[in-house]
Amino acid sequence: MDLQNKSVLITGSTRGIGRATALAFAKKGSRVIINGRHAAMPADLQEELDALGAEYRYLPADISQEDQVKALVKESAKAYGSLDVVVNNAGIARDQLIIGMKMSDFDAVVQVNLRGTFMVLQKAMKQMFRQKSGVIINLASVVGLHGNLGQANYAAAKAGVIGLTKTGAKEGARRGVRVNAIAPGMIESDMTKQLSAAVKDAALKEIPLGRFGQAEEAAQAAVFLAENDYVTGQTIVVDGGMTI
Repeated sequence: MDLQNKSVLITGSTRGIGRATALAFAKKGSRVIINGRHAAMPADLQEELDALGAEYRYLPADISQEDQVKALVKESAKAYGSLDVVVNNAGIARDQLIIGMKMSDFDAVVQVNLRGTFMVLQKAMKQMFRQKSGVIINLASVVGLHGNLGQANYAAAKAGVIGLTKTGAKEGARRGVRVNAIAPGMIESDMTKQLSAAVKDAALKEIPLGRFGQAEEAAQAAVFLAENDYVTGQTIVVDGGMTI
């Protein structure tokens, strides 16, 4: 797919990987639809997009709410006349060991990270089926492939996203719609900045490339999956070799 002038919706795109992905598509000449839960998009992101000469819209919505998801996808398709790419990025984390995890924290993470991802996928597929074309990219995680201490809710949700991706790819292929996933490892973020030096050192020892990844490196994978017309049903791991 040539991304020039294509309409790209990225959920949860006001910070982190979502933000980097929005900027990466903008640099390709795509028309990007930024999404977040706040009424207005961050001024610094707006400035970056303006500096690129990007065409963009901001559509607030909470992807855990079905009515808001439905409206988000509908307005995204109307914004530029089609919906060519959806990057299903929005997610939350509420970490705790299994024996101490509250059901409310388990439910909240599954509600957003799995159910929310499903709802965006479902509404986007309906639109793309009418177009007979489109690409959906779901954000999974290496945790969904291998598990992780204190992240039973997050791991379960992200493992579900991988299964959802494979099923979506099989169903979507009949109408020219491709569905893939990205499984990032340790990416520099607000969350990793809060880790202690000991935890960071332990994590780095497990990464052959010897460093945490950058959000832009995950974003590059999203661009690749949008551009390559013969890749579907795959989970691309971006982890510096951590899970070899």
